[in-house]
Amino acid sequence: MDRTHRKKRNNKILGGGGVALALAVGGFMAATTLAGSAGAAEGGQTRAAVPAHAVTGYWQNFDNGATVQKLGDVQDGYDIIAVAFADSTATAGEIEFNLAPEVGYASEDDFKADIAAKQAAGKSVIISVGGELGNVTVNDSASAQKFADSTYALMQEYGFDGVDIDLEHGVNAQYMGEALKSLSEKAGDGLVLTMAPQTIDMQNTGTEYFKLALDVKDILTVVNMQYYNSGSMLGCDGNVYAQGTVDFLTGLACIQLENGLDADQVGIGVPASTSGAGSGYVDPKIVNDALDCLTKGENCGSFKPGKTYPQLRGAMTWSTNWDASNGDNWVNSVAPHVHELP
Repeated sequence: MDRTHRKKRNNKILGGGGVALALAVGGFMAATTLAGSAGAAEGGQTRAAVPAHAVTGYWQNFDNGATVQKLGDVQDGYDIIAVAFADSTATAGEIEFNLAPEVGYASEDDFKADIAAKQAAGKSVIISVGGELGNVTVNDSASAQKFADSTYALMQEYGFDGVDIDLEHGVNAQYMGEALKSLSEKAGDGLVLTMAPQTIDMQNTGTEYFKLALDVKDILTVVNMQYYNSGSMLGCDGNVYAQGTVDFLTGLACIQLENGLDADQVGIGVPASTSGAGSGYVDPKIVNDALDCLTKGENCGSFKPGKTYPQLRGAMTWSTNWDASNGDNWVNSVAPHVHELP
């Protein structure tokens, strides 16, 4: 990850116990409702189900040169909004959230009101953990419980629908799995659980990230792998594909689709603009071609999967802010295509 795309916040210490967390630089069914977290249920709030084909976008709780947005400014085409990021504390496994002053909120109540308004519009708002600079240590049962307890506390306090796992400095599948299962027991069936591993983390089922995804498959919403800042990687056919191509997107997605994840648990994660990542930006048309290839067997490159996956969940981008800086080109191009998938 290119650190130049994430400015250090003055009120955070990078490293040690307190970490400013940052990400890579980086469907549509009827809006039925589910009971969400206990905190939401206590407030009489219902949660919209994640669409069958969904678009995920990361919202930046910091200013790194992209358009600064309040959460309420996030473009309507995003179905899952991942708030980037939670912060780790000095206690292993524990996280907290600190609203950055530079995003322009007068109070945390105003931020919470924007979360509730997005949810009322049928969106899911989740808290993201990890990123390029951030990390949280979950490597035993005690820290696993701290993670579950503190994440659930944030869901209750802010109304978050769930959590995104974007741990780019290593993950312990056993204990993070334990933490997420504990969180699920607390939050109930409405929990939205997403992941954003790097390409190297999902090359085979022996990696810790892939093992984690399979371990929590029964509660997993979607894995939006980061198909960028990567370099060339192996596809499921054993051939090497260069990032920035339709074959890279389809060939690597195929690994997940053919090794245990359901189609509706797989999404394609890409930067919203050339400024959003150090490498791997692809034109939205290539994203749409990859979605067509995987779901319908159309618009493929040299690699064509042996079957189609019409239930593919959709696509993700870093970030809604970089998208806004680029005239909303990504969401205006990709979101309608995702929502029209079979």
